[in-house]
Amino acid sequence: MPGLYFEEFTVGQTFQHAMRRTVTEADNTWFSVATCNPAALHLDKHYCEQHTEFGRRLVNSYFTLGLMVGLTVADTTFGTTVANLGMEHVRFPAPVFHGDTLRAETEVIEVRASSSRPAQGIVTFHHRAYNQEDVLVAECKRAALMHRKPEQ
Repeated sequence: MPGLYFEEFTVGQTFQHAMRRTVTEADNTWFSVATCNPAALHLDKHYCEQHTEFGRRLVNSYFTLGLMVGLTVADTTFGTTVANLGMEHVRFPAPVFHGDTLRAETEVIEVRASSSRPAQGIVTFHHRAYNQEDVLVAECKRAALMHRKPEQ
């Protein structure tokens, strides 16, 4: 399913993304090791049981961020984006643990034509991720450079 072109986005448009994903221990371990993050909070079960307020390992927040954005791609930017321009206001208001199932929703908060690239425009999204108990676990604002519809 292709994403939407620049002209197909409007401010206030919202998406309840159907794709969901359960986070596994393997996801967290692989991601933490692949990104050279040796934090005991992500990798050391016994440390977390004895020395953290959560009593168990936390999922790496950058994995959570990537998963949240990834869950949105099919409905928004798949095949129609040029590049991500940046993210801001990234927050993780609640932890994610192994076994949590995440879902995402997106609101379009800005749509503007590119002044230097006439065949493209910039769309700013506000992404939010929730766990299986509908607790907000992550959010960010993401600006994406998007293709305009090809001329027929």
